[in-house]
Amino acid sequence: MTDTRKTALVIGASRTLGLGLAAELLRRGWDVIGTVRGGTRTGLHDLADTSGGRLTVEHLEMTDPEQTAALRDRLAGRTLDLLFVNAAVTRGDLPIGEVPTDMFTEVMVTNALSPMRVVDVLGPLVAPAGTIGVMSSDQGSITLNTDGGQDLYRASKSALNQLMRCHAARHAADTRTLLLMDPGWVRTELGGPEAELSVEESVPGVAETIERHRGKPGLHFVDHRGNVVPW
Repeated sequence: MTDTRKTALVIGASRTLGLGLAAELLRRGWDVIGTVRGGTRTGLHDLADTSGGRLTVEHLEMTDPEQTAALRDRLAGRTLDLLFVNAAVTRGDLPIGEVPTDMFTEVMVTNALSPMRVVDVLGPLVAPAGTIGVMSSDQGSITLNTDGGQDLYRASKSALNQLMRCHAARHAADTRTLLLMDPGWVRTELGGPEAELSVEESVPGVAETIERHRGKPGLHFVDHRGNVVPW
């Protein structure tokens, strides 16, 4: 009997949205490989202990290109149905003129450059009918930015969106689905305690949107309810 289970690689799965997505995919019957940054035990390790071998934990500091290449080598021969990059930082709500250069560099490298390096290096492991997704935000939408604030974080997500657009254009004949995912305003360390959604409310919609877009080539900027987000 053919094994029809799908395999996902979730980058940044130690906590909150990444951990929630790993758990939701397991619930939906996927096999999952999830990455954590350091050697400390995380919620992903606890989830792996109860997964019956369907969840594997890998270590990756996404901002280190050598570690990304090493992960690709460890996964050589594996075929992924989903590569999903869920990693971002914010460093407070400063007007852009007050942002120190080193802070600007850190946020841009983490939120825009490093996810695209992961897509370039690990994307070839994804099956031709598979999906490559990156966690974006409606704060990366230029159209929706009518209130300002969070200048650096917004800029990093807009940069990520543009870089994914460049990737899609460069690989226009690629049959894989490309997703920029807005999970909604979620109560995480990044979203803050006043956000409107819990992780448990956001993640099932993220997973459902991923599954519904399977087999639809090209780049889609969508939210956790499946709605198109304006650029």
